[in-house]
Amino acid sequence: MMSGIQAQPHTRGFFITFEGGEGGGKSTQVKRLVARLLAQGADVVATREPGGSPNAEALREVLLSGLVAPLGPAAEALIFSAARIDHIDNLIRPALMRGAIVVCDRFADSTRAYQGALGKLSESFIDGLEKVTIGEVRPDLTFVLDLPAEEGLARAQARRGKASIDRFEAEDMAFHRALRDSFRAIAAKDPKRCVIVDATGSEEAVAEAIWRQVEVRLRERGAIQ
Repeated sequence: MMSGIQAQPHTRGFFITFEGGEGGGKSTQVKRLVARLLAQGADVVATREPGGSPNAEALREVLLSGLVAPLGPAAEALIFSAARIDHIDNLIRPALMRGAIVVCDRFADSTRAYQGALGKLSESFIDGLEKVTIGEVRPDLTFVLDLPAEEGLARAQARRGKASIDRFEAEDMAFHRALRDSFRAIAAKDPKRCVIVDATGSEEAVAEAIWRQVEVRLRERGAIQ
């Protein structure tokens, strides 16, 4: 049983990201994890991409509307990266510098999956973009919430209701199946950072699987006694 999470103000904080296809429950699991961390006394910042800072939120509207899509995947990746730079500079880096835990719904792996693998941008292009955009601000732990594309899209549709569909949900099933494969490949390439979580289970089961991993990582850092 944990006795609480100890603040570590003189060390870099801990950066957790959630990735995966549409309808995997990322936003839900971010909220559940943040609530559990707060209950343990942690300094936690919850955020999302695209967005997370005022300028990045403005770009989010443009990106998800589909207005940028006709310009091609390279232009789309650059605008996502512009939003990410503002997000890092104004929210993520300051929080990590004070020792906080940052929990983000999507980050750079989404650009690698959506615009890189599926947009056919070269790995060298994406690598260079990440070097300029995120520098040393890389996630310590990434959860890839994995489930079949058909189930994910059905969940996304149920969640959306009568709201308009966004640029990425509107893609065909082949796109979403390939997207799942892309995220799984990213996780396989970086197993120390990435943990694939079966998202077909209940919210509670998924949350427990995530918490077990977070607890282990924080214990390794000495944040949990």
